Amino acid sequence: MDPLGAPSQFVDVDSLPGWSDAYEAKQLDCHQSPVEKAQVDVRSPFPYRKDINEKIILWKGDVALLNCTAIVNTSNETLTDKNPVSESIFMHAGPDLKDELQKLKGCRTGEAKLTKGFNLAARFIIHTVGPKYKSRYRTAAESSLYSCYRNVLQLAKEQAMCSVGFCVINTLKRCYPLEDATHIALRTVRRFLEIHGETLEKVVFAVSELEEVTYQKLLPLYFPRSLEEEIRSLPYLPADIGNAEGEPVVPERQIRITEKPGVPDDASDEEGLEADLSFIGSHAFARMEGDVDKQRRLILQGQLSEAALQKQHQRNYNRWLCQARAEDLSDIASLKALYQTGVDNCGRTVMVVVGRNIPVTLIDMEKALLYFIHVMDHIAVKEYVVVYFHTLTNYYNQLDSNFLKKLYDVVDAKYKRNLKALYFVHPTFRSKVSAWFFTTFTVSGLKDKIHYVESLQQLFTAIPPEQIDLPPFVLEYDARENGPYYSSYPPSPDL
Repeated sequence: MDPLGAPSQFVDVDSLPGWSDAYEAKQLDCHQSPVEKAQVDVRSPFPYRKDINEKIILWKGDVALLNCTAIVNTSNETLTDKNPVSESIFMHAGPDLKDELQKLKGCRTGEAKLTKGFNLAARFIIHTVGPKYKSRYRTAAESSLYSCYRNVLQLAKEQAMCSVGFCVINTLKRCYPLEDATHIALRTVRRFLEIHGETLEKVVFAVSELEEVTYQKLLPLYFPRSLEEEIRSLPYLPADIGNAEGEPVVPERQIRITEKPGVPDDASDEEGLEADLSFIGSHAFARMEGDVDKQRRLILQGQLSEAALQKQHQRNYNRWLCQARAEDLSDIASLKALYQTGVDNCGRTVMVVVGRNIPVTLIDMEKALLYFIHVMDHIAVKEYVVVYFHTLTNYYNQLDSNFLKKLYDVVDAKYKRNLKALYFVHPTFRSKVSAWFFTTFTVSGLKDKIHYVESLQQLFTAIPPEQIDLPPFVLEYDARENGPYYSSYPPSPDL
């Protein structure tokens, strides 16, 4: 306890500057005008949210000194780790903490357990165990570290805590790369606040001088403080931004069983197959039934080829995604040919494609493909629908089947799985025939999702008019061909 009259060594979280405070002051000093919402064609999967930013504090200091509802202690499975964070917490909490920890009987990696704060200013301590990092088990380490942050936040929510002070859970002793771990920490907190933001008032990241540099660098990616910073940060997001809760996305959620124990992974599947099947047919019964072995080999070859194909496709898509986030696609964005609008009657995101705004012969179609991936990657993680306006398109706006086939082949499986409907508005007879041939002979699984829509009145039965931004020429054409339906609905001023 502090001597009577002496200043307290503890720091009240309410006295700390928020993540946005210094930035907003700088903006005022520079007299910079914010980017208007109408100017933003592509939004980050972590959009600017002032209400969320107001909850975030980055503080260079000792987490044990924070006066908040709970602080986080990073430890080992027996809760006896001697790292700088734990030692400081033990020193300030007093001897009662060790006695309390013995009752918990340890803590597994990724779990979170609660004790009182004892002599700390914080009422509670949430103990968690970060993973040991090895590059060959990276996926497991990512999932475990995500669980640490998620379980801490869940515990805080269940206990109705107002504020939580996080230390950096990944310790040097456990060899987790700081930047990789920071991505997981920030996006997990961000996603939690998006869903359960009303339950927490403050989240403090207590960091050392070394860690502060990394947090300052990565915080704008997940907590942009303006639309301008959101747009500027977008190209630097990693390929894996997790799912809707921030959890790392693993393409193959099965346990990976090595096909050839002791053989390097880069050995070809065909060579491994020959080696694995070399013993087949050595016994008398197999020699009599040679055709059975041949059939088995063909089956195994098919399975291995499919697995290898899926891995190759995922790697290929990730390369496209990384390139899309690094490329300057502002010229494609300015066409306003692809944009997100509201939701349909089932609550699914609506994406709009304006055919007349795609000058196929004048633009780089590979950049168009990159832009599509850039915009759609975070949309396609959930169910969505596409509205394609074929209105007043001509020869110069026609996407050829080779481009569409390439697009279909490149995109990730989630695009195809979560696309629930494609509304083809104002189709011509020729476009219907082309679409039929394409969905029948070139790609599979798309034909049943296409709905030909002759009028906006028909479209509005699936998507409320206030939930879709219509180009003015589409409204004019539809009124001319089908008569006015929703004349009081204002067209989008930007299209």
